Amino acid sequence: MTLGGQLFQYLITGITVGSIYAMVAVGFNIIYNVTEIINFAQGEFVMLGGLMMVFCHAGMGLPLIMAFPLTVILVTLVGMLMDRLAIRPIRQPTVLSLIIATIAVSILLKGAAMFIWGKDPFDLPAFSGRNPIMFFGAVIQPQYFWVIGFLILIVIALTFFFDRTILGKAMSACADNPDAASLVGINVKRMIMLAFALSAAIGAVAGIVVTPISLMEYDRGAMLAVKGFGAAVLGGLGSFPGAVMGGLILGAIESLGAGLISSGYKDAFALIVLLVVLFFKPSGIFGDIEISRIKRF
Repeated sequence: MTLGGQLFQYLITGITVGSIYAMVAVGFNIIYNVTEIINFAQGEFVMLGGLMMVFCHAGMGLPLIMAFPLTVILVTLVGMLMDRLAIRPIRQPTVLSLIIATIAVSILLKGAAMFIWGKDPFDLPAFSGRNPIMFFGAVIQPQYFWVIGFLILIVIALTFFFDRTILGKAMSACADNPDAASLVGINVKRMIMLAFALSAAIGAVAGIVVTPISLMEYDRGAMLAVKGFGAAVLGGLGSFPGAVMGGLILGAIESLGAGLISSGYKDAFALIVLLVVLFFKPSGIFGDIEISRIKRF
C-alpha cells in the first residue's frame, strides 16, 4: 500500500473511532449543560448498549432491526433510573457530590455487567456484512459507514430537537438559567431526567454500532468515558458542535499516531494533544470563555 493509501486508511479508521468518541462527548455535554456535572457513567451506557444488544440478538433471538430499538429503550431506562435513584435523592446536592454519585453508578453498572455477561468480549454481526470495500487503496469495512452515519443522524436529530421543539427549548432554558426556567413553569427535575435519558440513548447507539468492529466487554466503558470526556474538553466543554469536532480530531490523531509512530502509544497521543490544548486554550479549541458561561447545546 502506498503512503497516501496508508494515510487515507488511518484517517478513515480515525474518523470512525472518533465518531464513537463524539457520541460519548455529546452525551457528556447534554447532562453537563443541564446539571453542570460530569457523568462518569457515560461510558457505561456505551458498554450496556453493546452488551444488551448481544443479549437481545443472540440471547433472545431477535433480529437486529428489532433488537436495536429494544436495546436503546432498555439503556434509556437505565439512564432514567440513574437520575431517579442516584442523583435526585441526594439532599443539598453539590457538583462534587453529584460527580461522586455518577462514579458510584459507573462502578455499580460495571460490576453488574461482569456478573451478568462475564469477562469475555462479545461480538455482533455487522449490519451490512463484513466484505470490505477498497477505496483509494484503503480497506473500509461497511460497518464504518453505519458508525459515521449514525453520528450524522444524531447530530441532525439533536439540532432539530433543541431548535424546533418545545421540549428541546425547555431544556436549553434550563441550561442557560435553571432558576429562571423554573419561574416560568418549566419542570427542571423532569428536564434533568430527560437529559439522562437522552445521553443514555446516544450511548446505547454508540455501543450497538461499534460492537461489530471492536467487540464489547464489561470494562470497556471506563476508557470510552475518558476518550469521550477528552473529546468534549478538546472541543469545548458544553459546546455541541465542539463535542463532535473534538471527537473526530481525537480519533484521527489517535489513528495517525498509532499507524505512523507506534500502536503502543495509541491512547497516549490523543491525551498528549489534549493536554497541549488545555495548556494554551483551557476552554478548548472551539470553546470560548464568554460563550461557555452561556451554556448552549
